[in-house]
Amino acid sequence: MSVKLTSISILLPTLNAAAVLEECLKSIAFQDYPKNKIEIIIADGGSTDKTLEIAEKHKAKIYKNPLKTGEAGKAVALRKAKGEIVALIDSDNILPDKDWFKRMVEPFSDLQILGSEPWEFTYRKEDSLISRYCSLLGANDPYCYFVGNYDRKSFLSGKWTGINLEEEDKKSFLKVKIKGKVLPTIGANGTMWRRDALKKAIGKNDYLFDTDIPYKLVKKRSFYFAKVKTGIIHLYCKNTSDFIRKQKRRIRDFYYLEKRNEREETYQRQVKK
Repeated sequence: MSVKLTSISILLPTLNAAAVLEECLKSIAFQDYPKNKIEIIIADGGSTDKTLEIAEKHKAKIYKNPLKTGEAGKAVALRKAKGEIVALIDSDNILPDKDWFKRMVEPFSDLQILGSEPWEFTYRKEDSLISRYCSLLGANDPYCYFVGNYDRKSFLSGKWTGINLEEEDKKSFLKVKIKGKVLPTIGANGTMWRRDALKKAIGKNDYLFDTDIPYKLVKKRSFYFAKVKTGIIHLYCKNTSDFIRKQKRRIRDFYYLEKRNEREETYQRQVKK
């Protein structure tokens, strides 16, 4: 299959991310993809470490993120994006091989497909216990696995989600029809979207919550999404205390923004039937 190497804007929020950013940006630079078709947009929340120095070294476009959070940073970066495709890559992600971009943009040759995402987390023996656990589970939040709406291939189930969805095997990816009220938690860690579709879904919102995107899109109509048969490395947590801290922040932020009616009905309220 001939793959159109379309332009890509990488939306990358940062805040004191020096410990992981170098490896992330190195993996992007390593890609076998035309450099003139890749732009790295960093929305920084006020880093005081070497984050900006690293970003400048890799020729990233840097913008201020006054609201500081990763979700606000993604919204800032999206407003600046010029690529036909936008990639939601976090500073703690590493692209596992040099053909990753090519494999991820291949599904967009099908005009019905609005987005693509790796179907698994890449397992590495050298990663932390928590990161290895999450890669095998197929979810960063164990709750997602047990209610069935995880979005990465799980060693336990052998599936990428517990939700019953229509899908067609296209050899290098699965073409999935996204519809209904209970959706998998697609949207982060290497997810790509057609820029125009994403901008319409987000509108003028100051926050871009990745797992809300499918809900915003499906409100208008069902759509197709690609689960690409590749992985992505996610350096989620170094230890248990990091994991607990991240989960507490996630819960706190959700309920705060829900009160302001800035969240969709996402996985936190779903129950496996």
